[in-house]
Amino acid sequence: MLNQAEVLAALDYLRSIISFLILARILMSWINPNPDSPIVAFLHSITEPILGPIRSLIYNVFKYQGMLDFSPIVAILLLNVVFSFLRNFVRMVL
Repeated sequence: MLNQAEVLAALDYLRSIISFLILARILMSWINPNPDSPIVAFLHSITEPILGPIRSLIYNVFKYQGMLDFSPIVAILLLNVVFSFLRNFVRMVL
């Protein structure tokens, strides 16, 4: 059975991986890589389910019309909030 420290470490590791993938996607957007590249396709397939709904919310609900895409920033902030709640939940349960 997993103890509390192992579960918390796994949660932190997962949060770090997701944040790193979002950051990698941001950096790749600056260099405009080949969209047929397997690495680009992988990053897009992993991060788009997170960024897509947030981007839709920003553009459709809040009617943002600017040139900057704030969805990665919002995604990382929400990711930290969700994982903070998960950490507190794990501390209460285990």
